[in-house]
Amino acid sequence: MIIRMSKIEIAGPKDLLQQVLSLLRELGLFQVEPAAIGFIDSADEQHVRSFSLDEKTTIERLYLEDLRLKIDDLVSLLPHAAVRESYIDPPTVIEALARMVDHHTVQARELSERRDALQKERVELERNAVFLSAVASLLQSAKETPNLEFIGLTVRDPAMVGNLREAISRITDWKYEFQTGTAGDGTVVGLITVEKAIADKVKRSLADEQVPELTFPAAFGSMTFTEKIAYVNQRKIEAAAEIEGATAAQERFAHRWLPLYRSVRDWIDGRLSLLRTTASAYETKMCFFIHGWMPSRDLERIRGSLLRSLGPQVVVEEKEMREQDLEHVPIALRNPAYFRPFELMTSLLPLPAYRSYDPTPFIGIFFPIFFGIILGDAGYGLVLLLGAWYLRKRFRGDQRIHDGGTILMISSGYTIFFGVLFGEFFGDLPERLFHLQPLCVERRTAIVPMLIFSLAIGAGHVVLGLLLGAMNAFQRNLKREGLFKALSIVVIFLIAAVLASFFGVFPLVLKRPAVLLILFLTPLLLFAGGILAPLEFLKSIGNIISYVRITAIGLTSVLLAYVANQLGGLTGDVVLGVVVAGLIHGLNIVLGVFSPTIHSLRLHYVEFFSKFVEHGGRKFEPLKK
Repeated sequence: MIIRMSKIEIAGPKDLLQQVLSLLRELGLFQVEPAAIGFIDSADEQHVRSFSLDEKTTIERLYLEDLRLKIDDLVSLLPHAAVRESYIDPPTVIEALARMVDHHTVQARELSERRDALQKERVELERNAVFLSAVASLLQSAKETPNLEFIGLTVRDPAMVGNLREAISRITDWKYEFQTGTAGDGTVVGLITVEKAIADKVKRSLADEQVPELTFPAAFGSMTFTEKIAYVNQRKIEAAAEIEGATAAQERFAHRWLPLYRSVRDWIDGRLSLLRTTASAYETKMCFFIHGWMPSRDLERIRGSLLRSLGPQVVVEEKEMREQDLEHVPIALRNPAYFRPFELMTSLLPLPAYRSYDPTPFIGIFFPIFFGIILGDAGYGLVLLLGAWYLRKRFRGDQRIHDGGTILMISSGYTIFFGVLFGEFFGDLPERLFHLQPLCVERRTAIVPMLIFSLAIGAGHVVLGLLLGAMNAFQRNLKREGLFKALSIVVIFLIAAVLASFFGVFPLVLKRPAVLLILFLTPLLLFAGGILAPLEFLKSIGNIISYVRITAIGLTSVLLAYVANQLGGLTGDVVLGVVVAGLIHGLNIVLGVFSPTIHSLRLHYVEFFSKFVEHGGRKFEPLKK
């Protein structure tokens, strides 16, 4: 439900403004409204002006904003490690930290740059190690033939290796060796062994083919391949140790200073929030005024807190809520424990307007029912119930997943209930094994009754939406809109009566009066709904027909379960039959989670909520820590 809000004005001596804002921030119940429209009468505007910050407060704000940026810069250079909480009072150390933050930033940047450089060096060493390992078999021949030159290269596209071999073969008259290997990042590296006399020609050819020659670090100098391999292996060990040391130094720095800087940053955020909120206050020569919104039930709590802390000098007044104010009232939702998890589904929609309805209770009532009717298998319901229990237990710390598990658990209960009515337990197993008949109806064969049942559900759901929309329209004094929705309800019932008379459900003698009444009400519909009234009414009829998907999706699930049991029985082997049927049932359960969810939500979002929910509300965001 939408929490009832109060329009509030808080006034008091100007020197108490910061104390009042601090107390409101502690309570976390009051949202400051920066606009004066609707709060200050036009006759009083000449005596009231926006609260002006003195020079000292302005300097403090600039000082804190600059310090906040410096702390952010420092924290970004430190590892995201779990550190203790600082219990030092931030205001007592803020000046000392302001003097040290630049020095600490330099230290942290040096540590970070050192670690980054070592990691980059290690990556290069890995690449060189792969290359050198790939050509290790040529080292012996290189010693024996000193007039050879070795050309290292990297190949971005492995498909070019064949082309390179052909090109080098033509240049060297097949007097070469070409060894390739793959680096850790997938890059192909190679070594070309040719005579020194034609080495430059080969290098020019590689340049023409845009194949970069592999260069070694300057530290390699004039080392032989054997020395290079030894150097790379040794340097890899040293680099790993240095990286570990640099990381440890960063973590020691973070454990020592990060708790204090985080604590000071949080305090600065709170202080800046108060200073910015001060700009939303108003003043006269002697007093300040704060305007805003808060839950009506908490009004006496705020009054009592301000009275105990600051005495009768600060006054809290509830202002009259006017018609134009309803468009600006912030929205806060609060639902009973059963409906609260379903806020996960309504959070996908824009917030409702203040004078509209919270859709959460409606989706909490109808969604599990639709889900249960569509899936309607007691065996599937038990599996989903166990899955929901696991989600709730495993993800207690993640509220969204926990709420999703709760919704699935409730929906599973309805699935089991309708599964019992439909006589379905992993399809038609009750009938196959125990010759049990459904308590209510067998969906696989009773297609027409299930279609009529779905249409009845749709008519009831859409009519409820129109009824709520009509009530809301009359409350907002939108008489023509309310009349159109009320007349639409009557005409829908009359059309249902006419259709029912053809099947003997409704007395045939009343069909003629019902048709005449529909014709009589049609001009009234046009008067109330305007020129688009016929389209809007046909849209409602189409919405009702759309509920046929409840039967259609449910029938798909039933038939797939039936096929699973049929195929399992045709195998002629118990174990193989259980495996085959189990795989198909598993697929059906997965589909049975997504399909009922998607289609049930669509029936709510499109067919139902469009009749009475007015969106456009803004979220209630109180001043708080």
